[in-house]
Amino acid sequence: MGSSVLRRAGLASPASRLSLLLATGLLQTTLGLSVGATVGVAAEKPIRFDRDIRPLLSEHCFACHGPGKQEAGLRLDNGPATLALLESGERAIVPGDTAASALIARIVATDPDTVMPPPHFHKELTAAQKDLLTRWIASGAPYEQHWSFRKIVRPEVPAAPGDPGNPIDRFLEARVAAEGLPLNSEADRPTLIRRVTFALTGLPPTPEEVAAFVADPAPDAYEKVVDRLLASPHHGEEMARHWLDVARYADTHGLHLDNERHMWAYRDWVVKAFNDNLPF
Repeated sequence: MGSSVLRRAGLASPASRLSLLLATGLLQTTLGLSVGATVGVAAEKPIRFDRDIRPLLSEHCFACHGPGKQEAGLRLDNGPATLALLESGERAIVPGDTAASALIARIVATDPDTVMPPPHFHKELTAAQKDLLTRWIASGAPYEQHWSFRKIVRPEVPAAPGDPGNPIDRFLEARVAAEGLPLNSEADRPTLIRRVTFALTGLPPTPEEVAAFVADPAPDAYEKVVDRLLASPHHGEEMARHWLDVARYADTHGLHLDNERHMWAYRDWVVKAFNDNLPF
């Protein structure tokens, strides 16, 4: 019945890799693109700029020291630019030397006229975040080019004891084991079809669909359910819902007059694009 680990989460299907991963928010984790890693997790692994440092700098520093504005001559989103001399003659980052790095001196300062980020910015760094930046610079302050500019490389699939399952299982099993968490028992069939139907169409299954799935003894019963859901026009509607939310789609202007605007053609195209499985 396909991916055992994902079935336990009620989110899986080998017949719908991309759609299901997008629908459940697992795509970034699977491809190693996650920016939500916690400091506690990061502390146990080699510090990565894209995963651990870039999100921190983006949240607290890029408004004044990013691609749009470089106050004091400092730009923190670009490795070579970061190593340049500041207007003060200092260097914000000296790889491997935290004592010589002005960035460290500024983030640990107590003087409100010196500390960064400045108090009026209301983005104070926590002690754990300061420690993370310090350890990153001490380790050589390695930068990574933004993932969107790098060639996609298939990650090495973690080894798995016993039944190897499919590659998605292997990644999830490795992460669950690293976190010291137990796997849930596999969902029962009524729960499973309810979860996957909501994930792929945004709608509940009908009583007849639940009964048919529960009564189907075939080893590929789950895959058949997923194939049916992917063929449903509601699949494109559900996928488009998330896409259009990010694109800030609306049928009206949403301002004081809230006038109508003719955007439905784009909405319908996005729905059709998902149902036709067009490449991104």
